[in-house]
Amino acid sequence: MRARGLLAGLVLAVAGVAAGALALDRLFPPDLARYHARSTEVVDANGRLLRAFTTADGKWRLKTTADDVDPLYLALLKAYEDRRFDLHAGVDPLAAARAAGQWIGRGRIVSGASTLSMQAARLLEPRPRSLTTKLIQSARALQLEWRYSKAEVLAIYLTLAPMGGNLEGVRAASLAYFGKEPKQLSAAEAALLVALPQSPERRRPDRAAPRAQAARDRVLMRGLEHGIIDRPAFERAASRPVPDRRLAMPMQAPHLAAWLAGQSPGQSPGTTVPTTIRYELQAALAQLAAEERGQFTDRAEIAMVVLDNRRGAVVAWLGGSDFFGRAGQVDLVRARRSPGSALKPLIYAMAFDDRTLHPESMVEDVPVRFRDWLPRNFDRDHQGAVTVRRALQQSLNVPAVLALEKVGPQRFLSTLRTAGVSPGLPQGDTGNSLGIALGSATVSPLEMAGLYAGLANGGVFAPPTVRRDRPAPAPVHLIGPTAAWYVADVLAEAPLPEGFASLPVALRDRRIAYKTGTSAGFRDAWAAAFSAHWTVVVWVGHADGTPRPGQLGRLSALPIALKAFGRLPAEDNRAAPPPADVLRVASHRELPPRMRTLAPASENHGENRGGPRIAYPPADARIELGAREAVPLTALGGQGRLRWLVDGRPLDGTKWVPDGPGQARLAVVDEAGRSTAVTVRIVGKSQ
Repeated sequence: MRARGLLAGLVLAVAGVAAGALALDRLFPPDLARYHARSTEVVDANGRLLRAFTTADGKWRLKTTADDVDPLYLALLKAYEDRRFDLHAGVDPLAAARAAGQWIGRGRIVSGASTLSMQAARLLEPRPRSLTTKLIQSARALQLEWRYSKAEVLAIYLTLAPMGGNLEGVRAASLAYFGKEPKQLSAAEAALLVALPQSPERRRPDRAAPRAQAARDRVLMRGLEHGIIDRPAFERAASRPVPDRRLAMPMQAPHLAAWLAGQSPGQSPGTTVPTTIRYELQAALAQLAAEERGQFTDRAEIAMVVLDNRRGAVVAWLGGSDFFGRAGQVDLVRARRSPGSALKPLIYAMAFDDRTLHPESMVEDVPVRFRDWLPRNFDRDHQGAVTVRRALQQSLNVPAVLALEKVGPQRFLSTLRTAGVSPGLPQGDTGNSLGIALGSATVSPLEMAGLYAGLANGGVFAPPTVRRDRPAPAPVHLIGPTAAWYVADVLAEAPLPEGFASLPVALRDRRIAYKTGTSAGFRDAWAAAFSAHWTVVVWVGHADGTPRPGQLGRLSALPIALKAFGRLPAEDNRAAPPPADVLRVASHRELPPRMRTLAPASENHGENRGGPRIAYPPADARIELGAREAVPLTALGGQGRLRWLVDGRPLDGTKWVPDGPGQARLAVVDEAGRSTAVTVRIVGKSQ
């Protein structure tokens, strides 16, 4: 009976202790705040770190699990710090008994009994060293082991272990000292990372290399003693010097990383942001941009964005060439700038889709006045009658404005917005301006890439995606595949930039189509190029809009875009076969009547319907001329031979040499007697 009573009392006592421990566990749960307050990481499509950010307290604290580190490191860590980690419940009674016996026998601490679980508890809640602290850490270690798996407890240590300076955790130290993730550490590297947390400031290899090396070698010796490494491996590792400096943390796609990290102000610390970026491509194109920028005498910035067309995903994002330079923090991939002529292919694509134009349609590239605006080509010259194909390849302005007039600027803007673009309009512009054809509506390189990827995808558009954890936008079919094919076919034969007699051999089978753009004042130079698989958009300029005289998109940006293609994988980039309804003709005369010519809408160019229209000079023009300099006279429409009159006097030919400064009235008359007139003022160049 007495034995039964003792047993019952013991059971009750154990139950009471267990109940008390459970209550304490519920009342005082472990505080994991430091563990969760980790660095935000932006990673590539395969989880590789692009860029990390320090924590609120200025630490590099990257989440690290046992799967993130080399098995050799774990073996050395356990051999040196806690040989029975996999067996005990948080406190190692054998190690504690040994340490206590040594303390009693020698009157001082010879070896510690702190387990990795106890060290994890200490790192979570740092306290001054004392016997009370040790007891609390022991209790916390038991609590951690009760609540979490061995792998989870080990992750706390691997993430928080101090490594010198503001480095915490094995991944941060491996990146800072060795420039690599800790997945494949050498014996020397692994041993150094095991040794550092015991005295992180005294053993910092970048400040105290001899002490760091001595501590590392002690870890290696322990590994040799326990059979983790053999003698040759020990000698090789011990002969290696320790790193004597810290390396910069990974800094790929810094503009994108900063944008994504700050996109959600309420996101918790330690968030990992998964992107669609491909690390190798990002690094290769960043190197290309650095090489090309080195050739600019004015140190202009280069922005570049590359899309995988079939997934609609951004695989490379260069927001600028020098992140730490003047205005380097401006993300030029998202900055809206004037595209110059770079939107012209979309205008023609819509006209092709309407079946009102064809690449072989004819258009007069001559001076045409659109109300009070007279667009001119970049070289201030005109080419006369040309095909739409040539007009787009040569980026002629008047034909593009006529095409936009046919499509309608409001409809064109609406299509851009449906494709995910938010074009910026000048103040007071309601969206009716034909100047959109020549760059008056601003867009970003990212938006431009989405538009050209839509052409590559047969007219199916969607905003580019860059986060793998967000659903992709639903694609929208805005242009038919035939119209998209026409544009690609035309642009694949566009003029190459200087220095390119032909495309490099590696690019010839990709069927790369490309278009350039240059904004007014040479502030923005663009190139957009696409194949079946890739779209590359390059912008060159100054972030503050400083002009770059003479730097056209074809000269500054297109060579970089074509070189970028040379660094992209040739993944099934063969040209797609033409759609079944592609209309092949040898001449515009074989086209249906409605598609043969692109002509101005008469209501915008004077009220003399059917009669001649003065294209140049425009009404109320102020023309500066030197002595005996002629004014070319141009008219459109009318019947038969046209005759010019100046202040009522007939003029022989189409060139007028004014007698001197002053006002004059010019009139043109056709054979049916219909006429129109404008008044101009001649001003001497010296005035």
